[in-house]
Amino acid sequence: MKKTEVEIAQAEAPHLAPVHWRSDPGLRKLYFYAFIICIASATTGYDGSMLNNLRILDPFTKYFGNPQGSQLGILTALYSLGSIASLPVTPFIADTFGRKWAIGGGCVIMIVGAAVQGAAKNLSMFMAGRFFMGFGNSLAQLSSPLLLAELCHPQHRGRVTAVYNCLWNVGAIICTWLTFGTKRIENNWCWRIPALTQALPSIIQLTFIFFIPESPRWLISKDRNEEALNILGKYHANGDINNATVQFEYHEIKETLRLEFMYTKSSSYLDFFKTKGNRYRLMLLCSLGLFSQWSGNGLVSYYATDVYKSIGITDADTQLGLNGGLTILSLIVSVSCAMLVDRVGRRPLFITATASMCVCFILWTISSSQQEQKGSAAAGRAVIAFIWIFNVSYALAWSGLLVAYTVEILPFKIRAKGLMVMNFWVQAALTINQYVNPLGFQHLKPTWKFYTIYSVWIFLELLFVCFLYVETRGPTLEEVAKIFDGDEAEVARIDVEKFDHDGAATSGFEKQAGAHVEHVKV
Repeated sequence: MKKTEVEIAQAEAPHLAPVHWRSDPGLRKLYFYAFIICIASATTGYDGSMLNNLRILDPFTKYFGNPQGSQLGILTALYSLGSIASLPVTPFIADTFGRKWAIGGGCVIMIVGAAVQGAAKNLSMFMAGRFFMGFGNSLAQLSSPLLLAELCHPQHRGRVTAVYNCLWNVGAIICTWLTFGTKRIENNWCWRIPALTQALPSIIQLTFIFFIPESPRWLISKDRNEEALNILGKYHANGDINNATVQFEYHEIKETLRLEFMYTKSSSYLDFFKTKGNRYRLMLLCSLGLFSQWSGNGLVSYYATDVYKSIGITDADTQLGLNGGLTILSLIVSVSCAMLVDRVGRRPLFITATASMCVCFILWTISSSQQEQKGSAAAGRAVIAFIWIFNVSYALAWSGLLVAYTVEILPFKIRAKGLMVMNFWVQAALTINQYVNPLGFQHLKPTWKFYTIYSVWIFLELLFVCFLYVETRGPTLEEVAKIFDGDEAEVARIDVEKFDHDGAATSGFEKQAGAHVEHVKV
């Protein structure tokens, strides 16, 4: 990717009138709805912590026969397998029926899944519940960031979409501390309550989803232009559809979608191979999904119990306390860094996070080897410290930018499908992780040798990020296409200054895509 293309896109980014959401009623309401949309991420975080925490509880392990090795791997992976199963239909539902219906359908399925796993009479029933949870999660988890990014005011898009995936930690925190409390229950309700509570984020989302506006971009793609304009006006300018920023957004979206669908009314997965820009996007999508799960973070999320046991920490309260503290710290760091994405940029955060993760994992591996070989208590404490520092490093970028960066680099035409591609790699990597990691802990001894594999892999990730990840700070959601497609970008060229304070065009404005140029009077 040429540096000049990034610089040109940033230089051509519109200078919109500044708005402050705290003092703007329309934006305050919009970002309340944005918080509801973000709750979808908490469901995944809840699951990422739940099984790890339940395995600490004696009634759970006794009831299900203490799954180990391949059985534990399958139990853990079923959530991801359910997600993979729903991936092919999710973009179709989101693009055909709208983002909201996909989210609502996913919530209903997850509520059913939580009920099944919470009422499980045997391991097979618990596994079925996890599969349903995963199936519904893809519907909601893929559609929520689409709706979020396509509703946000352009000045806040980067920060708000980066916060989305940070709420993963909220789900993990709720699950960890809830399990810490139910541990005192000396029967099967100590694990049934956390399993049932996994439905809570979906219940909240389902309660509010039909009050949330639909994506203006999706509405325009269905020729429901007046509805889209009214939504933009209501939430971005307190009902003033003639506001200059609203008119700029509306015309840019409308013309860009016209250009994207000029030659075909639908998109295909083959579109990812048709242009140089789309092939570059595909490479980034695959790497985002893979790196986000194959960086050793899965060891902390799903197998912290095994990590703690390997260094001699076996007390259940201590393990739960460590998990709870770690998730709170990760939430604070990830949200703080999400607020910096428009100031610092995406690329510096990715590089800093990945480099820090690499150093931490190497030191984690060395400390683990010293603890296992010499029984050093100091080395064991160092392992705990490096686990915490590693999680902080991961939270610098990968927690928030995984979804935000994915949504930004994709044009509307392939945005739902591209998010599906990224999530496929997430779930595939998770599935392999969840099946292979227990085998690694069980068969690759001493454990530090297993960690060495991750240390080498994260270093390779760092090289990839340094050389191939591009900056997307500055341009609007539509104009990011210029970075990848250059002069061939299917994006309207509209000057916001052409609109006066009443939103009317003061003169013709130019829209261009490749060699196509036309002058349009509004």
